[in-house]
Amino acid sequence: MTDMTMLDLAHAAMEAAQDDGQARLRFYEALAASELFVLLEEAEADPGTGDDSVVPRSFEVEGHAFVLAFDREDRLADFAGGPAPYAAMTGRAVAEALTEGGLGLGVNLEVAPSSILLPPDAVAWLAGIVSERPVELQARARSFRPPAGLPERLLTGLDARLASAGGLADLAYLVAVDYDTGATGHMLGIIDALPGAEDALARAVSEVLSFSGLEAAALDVAFFRATDPAAARLARVGLRFDLPRPEISQVRPGAGPGRDPDRPPRLR
Repeated sequence: MTDMTMLDLAHAAMEAAQDDGQARLRFYEALAASELFVLLEEAEADPGTGDDSVVPRSFEVEGHAFVLAFDREDRLADFAGGPAPYAAMTGRAVAEALTEGGLGLGVNLEVAPSSILLPPDAVAWLAGIVSERPVELQARARSFRPPAGLPERLLTGLDARLASAGGLADLAYLVAVDYDTGATGHMLGIIDALPGAEDALARAVSEVLSFSGLEAAALDVAFFRATDPAAARLARVGLRFDLPRPEISQVRPGAGPGRDPDRPPRLR
C-alpha cells in the first residue's frame, strides 16, 4: 500500500521487532500524537441542547466493548461503506475518554496495515502516560551551552513530535542550561508559541520523555518571544528545530464534531 501514514510505519516497525520494547513505545507514541476519526452512531445529540457529547459505535469481543477509530477519513469511509458520522480527536484524547468507560480501541480495522485491537488495559496504560502533567519550576537560566550527551532516540522523538505540532510555534532550540540555583540540565526553548499553546507544547515534550524509555531523562521547557534577548543566545548555541507551517485546508461539509482539538467532544 502506498501513502503510508505515521501510524502505519510505527506499526510495521513494531511488528518487525516484536521483542523490542522501544518499537512498541514508538507505536504508542505515534498513536497518541495522531489525529483519529472515531466512528459514531448515526443518531447525534441535538446541537440546540448544548450537549457536546457523542456516542461512538462499538462492538464486543470476549466481553469487552471496543470503539472504532481511523487515522484517515477515507479509511473510516472504507470501513463504513460510505460517509459516516465521526468525531475527530487526538489519540491521547481518545485514550483518556475511553479509559473512563473501560473501553478498548480498534484502530484502522480491516482497512490499513496498521489494523490493531487494543484491549482496555492497553488503552488505560496509554491514558496514564499522556495524562501526566509537566511540573512548573521557578528558576532563572544563567547561561546556555550546546546540548551534549542526549540519546539519539530522544532527539529523534523530539524532532518528530515538534514536526507534528506545526502552527503552534515558529521554532525551538535545544540547549544545555545552567540555572541561578546552581542546577544544570537541558532545556528546550520554544520561540513565539501561539497564545494558549504553551500547555499543549509542554505536554508534548513531556510525552516524548515518557515514551523514550529513559527513566533518568529530563528536559525543561521554556517559552520566549523572538524579540527576547535570550532568543538570540539560544540561537548561538542551540540545536534548532523548525516547526512546519500548517497547510490551509477547508473543512468539508458534513465533517463530524470534534474539529477543535482544544475542545474535543465527550464520548458517551
